[in-house]
Amino acid sequence: MGGDAFVYLARIKTTPRELWRALTEPQFTERYWGLSFDTDWAPGSPMTWAERGVSIADPGQRVLEADPPRRLAYTWHAFTPEWARRARVGEDALAAIAAEPRSQVAFDLEPGAGTVRLKVTHDGFEPGSRVREMVIEGWPELVSSLKTLLETGEPLQG
Repeated sequence: MGGDAFVYLARIKTTPRELWRALTEPQFTERYWGLSFDTDWAPGSPMTWAERGVSIADPGQRVLEADPPRRLAYTWHAFTPEWARRARVGEDALAAIAAEPRSQVAFDLEPGAGTVRLKVTHDGFEPGSRVREMVIEGWPELVSSLKTLLETGEPLQG
């Protein structure tokens, strides 16, 4: 992890197994994130991201680590024109972020007394990365919705 990493910590009232399921199973990810992953979660396996009618398949999208229910890591998705249209990202911004090196995200789950400490580490950015700026805004909202879903049964309404 370099100095470019974005790290976000949360404590969630759940079990490590339930948090793992929420990070990997479509019935959870679709509710708080609006996407699902098509993968077997074995290290080295490809991942296809399915997000609100847009499927993102790319050879660089891979599972890096999967140690249930302790650690999950994978490369970030490719930035495609279809994704950009859905995300309302303009052509110039798409060209800039698509030219950046692929980043990666890791989730570390640490059980506590009735809670799980979730550490999200997203790294692999170059100085001045636009993708880093995007994830800095995105991860806190996403983890808040995940936490709310696990603790109340309903995700945050955006």
